[in-house]
Amino acid sequence: MRKPVEERCSHPGNRGMVGAVPHPITRPEVVVPVRLDATGRSGPTPGQARGPGWRRVGSGAYVPAHVDAEALDQRIVEAVLGTPGSTAATGWAALAWQHARWFSGLTADGAALPVPIALGDRRVVRPRPGLVVSEDWLFDDDLIRVDGLPLTVPERSVAYEARRARTLAAAVRAIDMAAYDDLVDVASMRRYAQRLAGRPGTRRLREAIDGADENAWSPQESVMRVAWRQAMPRVVLRCNPPVFDHGGGHLLTPDLLDVEHGIAGEYEGAVHLPYGPRRRDLDRDALYRDLGLELVVMMSAEHDDLEHFLARLRGAYRRAAERGPAPRPWTLAAPDWWVDTSSVAARRSLSVGERDVWLRYRAA
Repeated sequence: MRKPVEERCSHPGNRGMVGAVPHPITRPEVVVPVRLDATGRSGPTPGQARGPGWRRVGSGAYVPAHVDAEALDQRIVEAVLGTPGSTAATGWAALAWQHARWFSGLTADGAALPVPIALGDRRVVRPRPGLVVSEDWLFDDDLIRVDGLPLTVPERSVAYEARRARTLAAAVRAIDMAAYDDLVDVASMRRYAQRLAGRPGTRRLREAIDGADENAWSPQESVMRVAWRQAMPRVVLRCNPPVFDHGGGHLLTPDLLDVEHGIAGEYEGAVHLPYGPRRRDLDRDALYRDLGLELVVMMSAEHDDLEHFLARLRGAYRRAAERGPAPRPWTLAAPDWWVDTSSVAARRSLSVGERDVWLRYRAA
């Protein structure tokens, strides 16, 4: 995948952001909306725009009717460039435009989310289907242009999602998954949150930052971790820690691990149901038992009702307490050949070749 090209946008106060349609979008798969043109050279004539060959995407903006309105990047471009005046993508849309894996623009049941756009606080735009408008005040350095499209910076985009999240788990998930693609880190989010004093949702944002982790590998892991910490607030959880034998061999990498009590957590989605993945899961479960680790599995169907997961979690802690201390045939001490990728800073320091080797497991 081609790396997005980023540049800063000038932003004089809050009076405006960047120019209107057309924009120099550099992604060839995206069709840029155009304005009406009486000559028909740079856009449709008024008569052509009323016909079946063109589709209106906003105030005076059109694309050819054959253009796929459901394609992710196309939806984002139409939302931003189909809005009059100066706008920028924000929230999940800005992160998705930067190829963040876990920001698909879809709800859990596959419905399209409205595209959030930022206007600043001195413009009013009439809402339209598929669009949600943020008129919150913008800082002078909040804007960048990536592959020609104006966006809010990743910290601003993540803060938008976290401040509006309905649950703490959803807010934590937004930070975790932006950090997954190294767009933000916990320190940069904390610095940005300090600038938002008094804004709506900043308390939720700060709570989410406190609960975020730069080494979560999937949104479901974030949900499981928040539920675990709320049920057991005094335990210390490690996200995706590599576990080794005492000879330096890599044994496994649990989604979550409470090192002190010897309890591991794994999320098991629908992908684990076919025979091949399920057999590997059974082998994994046996390995956990051999290592003396209690394994607690969270199923995909338990997102909305966590009681069964929490009951299994309490049972694991009870068994761990009854078993008491025992020799551990495993360690978290990494051998010399192992390369740490547990933080955004560590991953940013990798070369392209090193990323292909040491981050390949996250794409599975």
